[in-house]
Amino acid sequence: MIDNIQVFLDSKVIQYNRPEFIPNDPVSIPHMFTQQQDIDIMGLWAAVLAWGQRVTIINKCKELITLMDGAPYDFIMNHQELDLKKLLHFKHRTFNDIDTLYFISFFRYHYENYESLESAFLPPGPLKGELAGEEPIEKYLNYFRSYFFSLPDFPHRTKKHISSPSQKSTCKRLNMFLRWMVRKDDCGVDFGIWNHIKPSELIVPCDLHVDRVARKLNLITRKQTDWQTAVELTRRLREFDTTDPVKYDFALFGLGIEEKF
Repeated sequence: MIDNIQVFLDSKVIQYNRPEFIPNDPVSIPHMFTQQQDIDIMGLWAAVLAWGQRVTIINKCKELITLMDGAPYDFIMNHQELDLKKLLHFKHRTFNDIDTLYFISFFRYHYENYESLESAFLPPGPLKGELAGEEPIEKYLNYFRSYFFSLPDFPHRTKKHISSPSQKSTCKRLNMFLRWMVRKDDCGVDFGIWNHIKPSELIVPCDLHVDRVARKLNLITRKQTDWQTAVELTRRLREFDTTDPVKYDFALFGLGIEEKF
């Protein structure tokens, strides 16, 4: 067994948290843009569509960008009804045209009122005191889901694409999106363009690869894989770095995907 897990994981963070990681990962999609709103929009969409093979995810996201004339934010804010017709055949796995059109409606509604998508995760008014064992991100994610589906006549089928801790989900895709937007370093992978949510508050995106590697390293004891599993893993990683525990996502994911650890 590895003698010093922290030293081992720190070395893997250095190995994988670098620009060479970008092209083969869904994070490459928001990296196609420079305007914050485009980064927000395609970052969330790439994260939500991130299941299956990475090459397929990236290709489907590029298809979606093309359908929005290469300018997602401009398309969302300025499209006419007729412009939406070309989106009626977009599909990835169980995400279809109904979901696509609702996402566009939500984005338009949100950006008519706010400049950043970060506001969609922040409940209005001061946050109430934490319940025992509750993480700040739990509030943010639960609020985001309720806000996302606050438009009248939202399609019920779309709810399966936006998870929350209240459903006991690991919220892998949304936690990955938050990592991209919130983490701040000089390595070039994560954007760090949001300023209210703190890197120390982030929860590890716990997918099957991260879960498997973390269990091999005895970082998880919980038998099932759910929201509390992601919290348990993150709290263990905070013992290695209290301010930026989710940087270890690079190590765990890299070990699982690239090294089949």
